[in-house]
Amino acid sequence: MDNKNGGTKASGGIKGFWKGVKTEFRKIIWPDGPTLVKQTIAVVCVVVVVGILIAVVDLGAQYIVDWITTLGA
Repeated sequence: MDNKNGGTKASGGIKGFWKGVKTEFRKIIWPDGPTLVKQTIAVVCVVVVVGILIAVVDLGAQYIVDWITTLGA
């Protein structure tokens, strides 16, 4: 059975997989310290803001559901 790259499915096996992983890792351009800190702060800020938005929507939905269920009581 041929794969998309033209080789066979079993050509290389586990060793071939790890060799490919090693090759791809060499292509990675790792960020420097200040860039890493800036991006980390940006990610944490976005996560906090999205978490707050989800909490507000959840509380609003809970309030609406509670209001609807008390109408019938």
